[in-house]
Formats: sequence, structure tokens, C-alpha cells
Amino acid sequence: MACTEAEWLGWLPAAVGDRTWKLQAQSAGVRIGDGALGLKWQVAEPRVIALMRLPRLLVSFRFAGVDEAQRYAFMKRFDLYMQRGGG
Repeated sequence: MACTEAEWLGWLPAAVGDRTWKLQAQSAGVRIGDGALGLKWQVAEPRVIALMRLPRLLVSFRFAGVDEAQRYAFMKRFDLYMQRGGG
């Protein structure tokens, strides 16, 4: 993710929506139906392109007990909330 940890934490509540979730140190757990999603992240060195420096956050997603349709629906919403871009 091209964001700081502070930005990520600001966006995370809206991205998970009305699902029950719990924040821990550099991780979060999200309930999805009868299953769950485990999120873990760590700050990485910024990506440097010419004179531009982009913050980087390495994020892993681990689903357990969540079927393909539930994963797709969750990630579709999550990705829309996490997208940032210029026009």
C-alpha cells in the first residue's frame, strides 16, 4: 500500500464497514460471516521514483472460513475505500 500507517489506520474503519473488528499492534481481525480475516502490516522503506518518494506499507490478508463469494464482496468494498488517486 502506498500510504503511511497513520493514513491506513484512518481509512481502515470505513473500509471494513459495519463488520466487527479488533485493532491490535500492527494487525487487525475482522469477522466476516462465520469466518474471519487477519490483517498484518509493517512499514517499509519508501518507494523512490526520480524525485518522488511514496510511503509503503506491506499488508498481508489471511482469510479463514470465508468462502469465495464473501471474500470477493468484502475485498470489492475494501479496495474501493482504500483506493487513492489523482485525476
